[in-house]
Amino acid sequence: MTQFRFPLRLMAVACFGLSVSACVDNLPDLDALNEPEVSRLSQVAPPGAEPGTCWGKHVTPAVIETVTLQVMMQPAEVLADGTVRQPAIFKTETQQQIVQERKEIWFQTPCQEQMTPEFVSSVQRALAARYLYRGSVNGEMDARTRAAVRKYQKPEGLDSGILSLAAARKLGLVAVKLD
Repeated sequence: MTQFRFPLRLMAVACFGLSVSACVDNLPDLDALNEPEVSRLSQVAPPGAEPGTCWGKHVTPAVIETVTLQVMMQPAEVLADGTVRQPAIFKTETQQQIVQERKEIWFQTPCQEQMTPEFVSSVQRALAARYLYRGSVNGEMDARTRAAVRKYQKPEGLDSGILSLAAARKLGLVAVKLD
């Protein structure tokens, strides 16, 4: 009877390992869960935009910190020999300061007629080839796809899940106009 204990335990561990690896593959993409729903296109283009172009807008909110300061109300009285006759009197003030201003970034995007399921599938495949997209290629600009777009664009200075025309060109999905 003891002959079969080790192989059965080994098989149980192997089966458990396989089931854990299957669970790991099905874990949700946490970045995609945090990706906000966004409107893809802006209704109004920025001033001076070429007619017929499509634009996105990314707004970064202002960062405000609460700062506590010690304000001297009355300086210390110090005698000529260096002894302190009366210490300084301070008041604590708390105020809010804008650490980073609110920013609006306008950027050109592919227009709605270009955002076909085939085009979005190409975006998903291009991002998957760069190890940024882990979902299925379904042709939908869903939260997982927007999270991958954000990861791709963030090093270029655009922290948005809206696909910019510049990113689409860099991915090789949109033709570049030559002068």
